[in-house]
Amino acid sequence: MKKFLLILILILFFTETDASIEDKIIQNFDKIKNISFNFEQNINGKIEKGNCTVQYPKKINCKYNSDNKKILISNGKSLVIKTKNDYYIYPLEKTALNLILDKKFLIKKIQGFTEKKIIEEMINYKFTENGNEFNIFFNKNSYDLVAWQTSDIYQNLNITYLYSIKKNQELKKNLFKLPTQD
Repeated sequence: MKKFLLILILILFFTETDASIEDKIIQNFDKIKNISFNFEQNINGKIEKGNCTVQYPKKINCKYNSDNKKILISNGKSLVIKTKNDYYIYPLEKTALNLILDKKFLIKKIQGFTEKKIIEEMINYKFTENGNEFNIFFNKNSYDLVAWQTSDIYQNLNITYLYSIKKNQELKKNLFKLPTQD
C-alpha cells in the first residue's frame, strides 16, 4: 500500500495535467491586451513574411516584407488589405480573423476542450465555427499563441506562424486607423 501511495504521489508531482496546461494558457492569454510579433504566412504554398500588432478585441495591423508594400489593417469592424496597386475592404465579421482576433471567443473555445492535441512543443485546439475549421496553436512551455490555421474568404488554406512575440507594449494612437484608397 505504501509503495502504491508513493508511486501515485510521484506521478502527481511530476506530471502536469492537461487541465493545468489549459488553465495556464487561459490565464496567460487573458492577461494580454496586445501582442506584437513577426510572422511567416503560408497561403496555398505562397510564403509571405512580416510583422503584426494585435490589440484585443479584433484589431490588427500587419506590414508585409514585400515589394508591393502590402498591409492588412482591422479597426475591429472592417478589414483592409492594401498593396501598391490594390485596395480591398471587407466586413471583419465575414473573415476568419474575426474569430482569431476575439480573445474572449478563443478562451471560451479552449475552456473544457476535449479534442486538443499535443504536438512536440505545441498544443493544438481544433474547432469548427460557422462552417469554417480553425486550428489554434499555443506553446506548451510559454503558453503563448504561436500559430493558427484557417481558410480565408476564398477558401485558401492559411497557416500563420508567430515568433519574436512581445506582449502588452505601448502602442501608437492611430495604429489601427484604416488606410484610404489612393
